[in-house]
Amino acid sequence: MPLKRRELLAAAAAAAAVALPAVGQSKDAWPSKPIRIVVPYPPGGSSDIIARAISVPLADALKQTVIIDNKPGANGNLGADFVAKSAPDGYTLLLCDVGALAISPSVYTKLPFDPSKDLRGVTMLAYSPHLLVVHPSVKANNLKELVALSKTTDLNFAVTASGSAPHLAGVAVERATGAKWVYVPYKGGVQAIQDTVGGQTQVLMNGMLATLPHVQSGKLKLLGVSKGTRMPLIGDTPTIAEQGVPGFESGTWQGVRVARGTPDAVVQRLNKELIAVIRSADIRSRLAGQGAEVVTMTPAEEEQFFAKERARWAQVVNAANIKLD
Repeated sequence: MPLKRRELLAAAAAAAAVALPAVGQSKDAWPSKPIRIVVPYPPGGSSDIIARAISVPLADALKQTVIIDNKPGANGNLGADFVAKSAPDGYTLLLCDVGALAISPSVYTKLPFDPSKDLRGVTMLAYSPHLLVVHPSVKANNLKELVALSKTTDLNFAVTASGSAPHLAGVAVERATGAKWVYVPYKGGVQAIQDTVGGQTQVLMNGMLATLPHVQSGKLKLLGVSKGTRMPLIGDTPTIAEQGVPGFESGTWQGVRVARGTPDAVVQRLNKELIAVIRSADIRSRLAGQGAEVVTMTPAEEEQFFAKERARWAQVVNAANIKLD
């Protein structure tokens, strides 16, 4: 009998030893270390504003530190390439203008990654239309007057980068109206805004989220908005579509993508937590007050959106013959 008892105790101990690693393994469940959000533009732009707005509540939801890592360069492609080549484990996220990313394959002939094949969608977060603004000294109060002025006066049009979404939006307006201006590329929206505020450039199209504060302060004059309908936040400012470019819409679509190969379960968890954070009353209200509309999508919907935007802007790029190395 004592022998049998010892055998039972030994068996119980063995069972416990087998069970212990399973408990330890639960500690490795995602996420088990800090998460990095790569913003492929300088601080202060639309993507950066949203990344910093969501970082703390996302950290609280995931119970992990969330780090914002600005990696500007090559119109966002430097940071996007970094994420595309990162480990597909859900610890490195790309938060960017997804529409701008969709343009890159058509513009850059030597792009070191394919955003469709090397990245996958997680969710969209917000949409912010482009504002068409000018330096207060420009003698134009609407698009028609600006187009007329451009034919008699040299105008420099600031763009966040060659081949960027604001650049192509400007090209589309130029081609539709017959305007004449010279594009001046920058390394991000912040610098483009600063030079237009300073008068080095006269015209700018840029995301409302980053541009509206300068309109509200009187440092920039607002001529039009690239949304399909007028926005109460900016009073009676007419849309660009109303001013001679029928059907015109553009803007910044802030979304999150990760390296292709990231497990579905991780992508779905990220999708769930990011949507909960961006839809929170505090963040939704804060973004709405700056002209950004919360727009969320499933991973599949974000992939479909990306494919449509890539095809749409490829036509504009080809028509304007914009190619960069």
